Amino acid sequence: MEQIRRTLRDSAPMRWLMLVLVSMLMLSTYWFQDFFGGLKGLMESEMGFTSEEFGRLIGLTTIANIFGMIIVGGIVIDKWGVRRAGIIFGALATVGATITALAAYGVFGESHRIQLNMMILGRIMFGSGLEVVCVVCTRTVVKWFKGYELALAMAINMGFGRLGSAMGLALSIDIGGNSVPPAVAFAATLIGLSLIIFLVYTIFDYTLDKQDKKIRADSGIQETEEDFKFSDLVALVKNRSFMFIALLCVSFYAAVFPFIQYAPDLLVNKFGFSYELPASAGYFSLFGSQSMGTVAIYLGLFLFGLSFSMVPSRIKNLGGRIASMVLIGVLFVLFLKGLWGTLSIWLQNGPKTASLIPMGTILFTPIFGNFVDKRGKAASLMILGSLLLIFAHISLSVFNNEVLGYFGLLSLGIAFSLVPAAMWPSVAKIVAEKRLGTAYASMFTIQNWGLLLFFWGIGAVLDLVNPRVVRLIDDIRTGLEAQGLSSGEISERITAMRLSGEIPPYDYTWPIFMLVILGVVSIFLAFQLRKADAKQRFGLELPSGETPD
Repeated sequence: MEQIRRTLRDSAPMRWLMLVLVSMLMLSTYWFQDFFGGLKGLMESEMGFTSEEFGRLIGLTTIANIFGMIIVGGIVIDKWGVRRAGIIFGALATVGATITALAAYGVFGESHRIQLNMMILGRIMFGSGLEVVCVVCTRTVVKWFKGYELALAMAINMGFGRLGSAMGLALSIDIGGNSVPPAVAFAATLIGLSLIIFLVYTIFDYTLDKQDKKIRADSGIQETEEDFKFSDLVALVKNRSFMFIALLCVSFYAAVFPFIQYAPDLLVNKFGFSYELPASAGYFSLFGSQSMGTVAIYLGLFLFGLSFSMVPSRIKNLGGRIASMVLIGVLFVLFLKGLWGTLSIWLQNGPKTASLIPMGTILFTPIFGNFVDKRGKAASLMILGSLLLIFAHISLSVFNNEVLGYFGLLSLGIAFSLVPAAMWPSVAKIVAEKRLGTAYASMFTIQNWGLLLFFWGIGAVLDLVNPRVVRLIDDIRTGLEAQGLSSGEISERITAMRLSGEIPPYDYTWPIFMLVILGVVSIFLAFQLRKADAKQRFGLELPSGETPD
């Protein structure tokens, strides 16, 4: 009987294989979500995008979601399951990404207005699928790992997303060869490939559902299907702990995701970093390719992040755990030392340095996820993450010290690991499993209101506080177009004038200082969540698998 009751879920190798297959969707969609951040300067010089237009392009990605698309997707997930929902919304994201790429190439028309509007249309379609795909991935992790290593699995799943963000920021300008359209086409192709991988996953998911159905039948458990009811949403709203964690999701992510899009340009304008790597750089390459070398570095960092969290936890005795941590730490230091020539170049390059934000999550999210599994303290970690958020944005807005700026980026990366690693497993404690799809979708929906406001708002405020720079670039572009220069030649001229100081840098102080307020709000909500949990007793401060007495 015990053998009959075993499923694919009970096999650790199978669970982790499923995690990797599903997480490829996370990697590719986050790549497409964030890769434009490394191209902002190039989009301005090559395509004539203002900061407001850049903000509009990335901000309107969320427009369908703020009006309930994710909730519809969550209901679809709860009703139809992760297989159908993943295929439907993954395909929608792929089609949207494809339209964005075609628009960037001028397929629908080469005028600035047509290119911008069609790229926005593609991003809206992509965004309509993106957030539901994230819910599918999160819901799938719960399906396979609840009762096992849930927080760690969620952390690794999010780590794949951050890996996509980091590589998208760092590699897009290299892949594009200093041109926007090839970088967009590559990002769109990546989503299509990950959708194919998800189709492979659905075979195993179907098998698991059959096994679960057989176990329920053998045990005499009746299957009951409940249609979605509006009262489910009402019940979520009445749950104080859920509302506090949902609002925390808004305030925290609105202070992080929009910043990531502008971080490379901030570093270039405020600290004098470059967009391009020096031609004579002693850069690490693989198979003769610098881009492949960059991918290898990120994968190495990701594997070290997994090793720090997973290897010691598998060792029973304390001495063995300490020895394993020391060994991995020594190997990690040697890894960094061997690549220091490349990393030192990264630290003077805008897109590469900005990728330190998701890079921090690659290293720390699995570690913090494992900590939440073993020790708990989820609400307390959300408070700590919010404090780090405030420090990061003050460092990068008010002060003009490069070293302090590096610490700000690192702090933001750690905060970006702490809060999600604690937040998403906590939702699974607060909400019944059968409505998790709707709960996660509701959180993503509310979150998108904040993202739209600050994606677009930072760009609009940047133009507002830098009218002279905006007017000067527009006049120069108009004059060069009148001379009959191509977009590539115009881009080179504008870039050269920036480097020579003929075009002054943007002042990013006020656009980024706005985000400090979000950090303060996040701390308040995290404290309120901890107080509410003390009354409702969901056990957010307890390790995974433990419940309040």
